[in-house]
Amino acid sequence: MKKQLFLLLIFISFYSFIKSQQAQILKSSLTGKVTDAKTGEPLAGASVYFPDLRTGAATNSQGIYTITNISRGRYSVEVSHLGYATIIEVIEINGNTTHDFALVTSFIENEAVTVTGVSAATSTRRTAIPVNIVRKEELFRNASVNLIENLTKTPGVSQVSTGPAISKPNIRGLGYNRVVVVNDGLRQEGQQWGDEHGIEIDELNVGKVEILKGPASLMYGSDALAGVINIISVQPVSEAKTVGNIFGSYQTNNRQRSFHADFGGNHKGIIWGWFGSYKAAGDYKNKFDGYVFNSKFNEKNFGGYTGINRGWGYSHLSFSLFNQQVGLVEGERDNATGKFLKWINNNGTPEEAIATAKDFKSTLPFIPRQQIQHVKLVSDNSIKLSKGRLTAVGGYQSNQRKEFGNILNPSEKELHFDLETINYNFQYHFEEKNSWRSTLGINGMSQWNKNKGVNSLIPDYNLFDAGIFIFSQKRSNHTTLSGGVRFDERNLHAKQLVQNGSVKFEAFQRNFSNISASAGISYEASRLLTLKFNLARGFRAPVLAELSSNGAHEGTNRFEYGRKDLKSETSFQGDAGIELNSEHLSLTANIFHNAIQNFIFYRKLSAMNGGDSIIVDGSDEFFAFTFDQQNARLFGGELYVDIHPHPLDWLHIENTFSFVRGQLGKKQDGSRNLPFIPAPRLLNEIKAEFLKKGKLFKNAFLRIELDNNFSQNKPFTGYNTETATEGYSLLNIGLGGDVMNAGKKLLTLFLAVNNITDVAYQNHLSRLKYAPENFATGRKGIFNMGRNFAIKLNLPLDFRHKEK
Repeated sequence: MKKQLFLLLIFISFYSFIKSQQAQILKSSLTGKVTDAKTGEPLAGASVYFPDLRTGAATNSQGIYTITNISRGRYSVEVSHLGYATIIEVIEINGNTTHDFALVTSFIENEAVTVTGVSAATSTRRTAIPVNIVRKEELFRNASVNLIENLTKTPGVSQVSTGPAISKPNIRGLGYNRVVVVNDGLRQEGQQWGDEHGIEIDELNVGKVEILKGPASLMYGSDALAGVINIISVQPVSEAKTVGNIFGSYQTNNRQRSFHADFGGNHKGIIWGWFGSYKAAGDYKNKFDGYVFNSKFNEKNFGGYTGINRGWGYSHLSFSLFNQQVGLVEGERDNATGKFLKWINNNGTPEEAIATAKDFKSTLPFIPRQQIQHVKLVSDNSIKLSKGRLTAVGGYQSNQRKEFGNILNPSEKELHFDLETINYNFQYHFEEKNSWRSTLGINGMSQWNKNKGVNSLIPDYNLFDAGIFIFSQKRSNHTTLSGGVRFDERNLHAKQLVQNGSVKFEAFQRNFSNISASAGISYEASRLLTLKFNLARGFRAPVLAELSSNGAHEGTNRFEYGRKDLKSETSFQGDAGIELNSEHLSLTANIFHNAIQNFIFYRKLSAMNGGDSIIVDGSDEFFAFTFDQQNARLFGGELYVDIHPHPLDWLHIENTFSFVRGQLGKKQDGSRNLPFIPAPRLLNEIKAEFLKKGKLFKNAFLRIELDNNFSQNKPFTGYNTETATEGYSLLNIGLGGDVMNAGKKLLTLFLAVNNITDVAYQNHLSRLKYAPENFATGRKGIFNMGRNFAIKLNLPLDFRHKEK
């Protein structure tokens, strides 16, 4: 399969070269001027971007832009500038085209382009499914320890965490393999079924994130029951420019330091870029636990891209090398003092000793720890064919996940998952006719996993996955209809594994197939009001861990047993939403109901005497868990309100509320509640934006945020699986802006304090909540991070080529 992939990439490159010879025939251009709608003054530095073509330009000092090497057709164009409302227009490109844009001053961002879950780049107002766009500037303005935590500011998004370095997205109460993460057009494949695994993506290199909430199996196949998080890192530079960034940050709580640099250029359609990042942290602390031993981590990432943009389309090749080392928090403490314990080698005997102050400061994880290495190669291509367009994305991923838990032999790999994946995604976008835009596609992956460690949690396996779909969108002046259908087939072959002379895993084979579909409408009732409604059917095939787990590993408190008879989950979800954007008020409200058949959930096993079933594995004891299935439903919604009263247009009073409730069809051991359902959350924020045209300081802002997490009194208490969680409120503050010199931005600075009052709290989705009890204090589990000061500094580098 590897040879087939590289042959495919060679073929695509060769075909791209042949098409390039036709560039002069197909080549068109777009030029024009971007001005202030009120004053008529030209806007320098405005962005004009074609998302479908991965190309664009920035305006010069006279507000003029020119984009060459555009294939003929109809495209969505996104025009944006800081402090102005974004314009999204569909433009017909036929030869050399001229089009001017006039932007209106605005203190809110009420429209954006999305490429997630649609046939072609589309305004978010025209998508029937809720889509949130998080830009790089917004990520910069938040203080967080990882990317997923940063995204939890988005309504309906939360995180399942095991300390600062291990965080998994949860959308509307569903996570793990029910959320698909896409990075630069490629479905991210690691060990996402596990509790202690992150997403293996460099947060310092993220340019934009699109979050689609709701079943998206139509475009992405199995596992997208909850939605999709599309992380866009590679954003080609505008033509005739070379730009870069040098970034650094520091956080006081866990001494987390981050460094990042990236450079990219575009010369006559030949694009290139590279990036490198380093991030490291010691142990975090809170006022109840002090420093939490072995919550430290460090990670490095390096990558780059190159490609060509021509009249026939584009061909881009990117790669990344991700390496992360993470400490796994066990939470064992001395009974008398309550201090954390660490494992030491005492002349060949494993012993526990009290962790020292020096141990907390180190960024090199102790035993137990894990190391993750993720290599990714992506070929992203768009080729003009006849009157349509073919997009072809192929990729190779290698995920090496190693867990180390033997203090007598620290280099011994107790677990080593060697996962390789080949992804493919071919889509043909038909020419738009009578306002219909349709796409026919086939995508999937081939995957194989090998165990190379001393122990094995899952068997070796091969997986092949393929799906074919058609998606259409009909646009009129005020109404957008969208929908489609998809068929998927997945084949899974697990291999026999013999360990210590006995069969630990028996060989078996399972086939899963299903049909997905969706239909929705977005209606712009007026310039200010948009109404949305969508129905969707999705599915998720059981992952191998659910089918055949047999073992425990460091970083969990569970010994898991899989079930080979599990069926695919299927869901039917209805979404309804309203968006109101006026001069002084922005409001977005969404409600949903998701009915899931054969919902897979884990639960504790009971011993014959009625207590917990406990498995002894070596010197450790684990609670025994297995998987069950039952019909379930989730319902809830999100509300976002932004008030910016006249004449104080610079002032924003923002309120975000998220709520989700999950229930099983029948009680399990007296409980009907689904596990891992986040508590209701209310974010109140007052934000001031000022100095929009300052000479020394520009685009300054100040925000004060109150993060209210309500009590979660409806946990899954069956078999003592979950416990209730108390509510809490966190006070956060942040400020920042651009430092200028002679009209040029020198740097961007951000300062913040999170959890100012140093509240000791436990988030309901924190797995450290179930760490062992501290017998010295009587408190159960480990608490989240305490007060944290943060500083960020970004130095932009812009080498604009000589203007013509």
